[in-house]
Order: sequence, then C-alpha cells, then structure tokens
Amino acid sequence: MNLRSEPAPEDLEAIRQWFKRLSDHVQAVDYEGARPIFADDMIAFGTFTDFMIGQEKAEREQWRNVWGTIRRFRWRLEGVHGIVSADRLTGIGMAIFDSDGFMPDGTKFDRRGRATVTFGRAKVGDPWVATHTHMSLFRGTPDRSHGAFTGP
Repeated sequence: MNLRSEPAPEDLEAIRQWFKRLSDHVQAVDYEGARPIFADDMIAFGTFTDFMIGQEKAEREQWRNVWGTIRRFRWRLEGVHGIVSADRLTGIGMAIFDSDGFMPDGTKFDRRGRATVTFGRAKVGDPWVATHTHMSLFRGTPDRSHGAFTGP
C-alpha cells in the first residue's frame, strides 16, 4: 500500500527554500536571523545534546557549537525530498548537506551529513517553520570541527 503522494510543487519548493535560508544563516553565522525559521518550542536531536526542547536551547547547545567552526555549509537542494499532509499545513523535508570542517591542526575535512526536518505553518502559502530537526553527520565524519569564524 502506498500512502505517500508527491507534494504540490509549490510546497516542495517552499521546503527547498527553507533549507536554502538555513544554509544562508549558517554561512553567515547569523543566529538571530535564523530564529524566525524555527518554532520557539521546536524539538531537536544534535551532536552536542541528545535531545533539546526549545529554539533557545538548540541555538545555545548546538548551533553555537557548530556554525562558527565550519565553512561553506550548503544543502544539495536539487535532492531535497518532502512529504506534506493532506491539509498542507504539516510537512517533512529530508536533505543532504556538505560543508568544510577543520581538524585541531587546521587541516580541512569534508563534513557531510543529512537531516530530517518537520515543518508546520498556519495556512497554505505561508513559509514553513521547523518544529523538529534531526541532523546527523555521515558515518566516519569527525563530530567536531575546530575552525574559527573570521567573517564580518
């Protein structure tokens, strides 16, 4: 039995745009700018905290331990997959990301991973807001990067 159908093209594009906005904020190490694309009461899994409730905790315990230590974070947007509820108010997006991580001696390594993000919105056509994130690195990828943000 097949219970999943392809989401409306505009819903899948809105999911892609959410991932694009997140990569822009990560590259700029812009925590404040990223806050509106996440629900205040989001739940998440992460590398540095097993389970987090609340955007503030996710920012403090996950984002701030990662974003400033990596470079060139980007999603493979053409490969984003999505599932959207029949009422089009809840969605799930799955994507693969690439970035550069750094060993303690400054040596660069490929830092790749994947994510599943659950979204909600008040009405069809509104931008998606993340209610849950689960991001993980591919097997064998070092779980810590030691770069230092040198941007603006």
